[in-house]
Amino acid sequence: MKKLTFSPLFSAARATGLRAWQTGLLFQKAARTALDSIQEVLRSEVAKGNVQLVTDFLSDKALPAAKALLLERMAARLLLRIGLRGALATNVVGWVLPFVLEKMVRVGVKTGFFEKVKSNPSVSEALHRLDELKRAAWKTIAPDAGSGVELLDDDADLPAALPPHKE
Repeated sequence: MKKLTFSPLFSAARATGLRAWQTGLLFQKAARTALDSIQEVLRSEVAKGNVQLVTDFLSDKALPAAKALLLERMAARLLLRIGLRGALATNVVGWVLPFVLEKMVRVGVKTGFFEKVKSNPSVSEALHRLDELKRAAWKTIAPDAGSGVELLDDDADLPAALPPHKE
């Protein structure tokens, strides 16, 4: 009976003898690298003054030629950064780049990224919004592993289960 492989990363991990917890780290590294590559390309376009192109690209309203060019640039940067060669590198880029872009678009729609950038189209504001989008997308891709850690304000009341800190 023929085995089905669902992901090139898992088959590559199986071939190298890696365990499940190690492939999770590899996925996080690949996703982080993809997010950095996407962010770098989008930031360079915004710095050139193409804020509208970036918002159109992320909202799937850009012209096909512009989409293809941006995707090609993102894929090329990701290929250089992941450190793999040949067909495995192309397979990893082929599934991780769309996955990360989809998460970015979903987060952008949920957080109102497109409306915020359209209301204030300055370059510095768009760069700031792109950084916020990257952080929010990373939280969606690799959420906190159930530690329950949250940042409280200095004047916030402590939860009832914890006694106040004495100095």
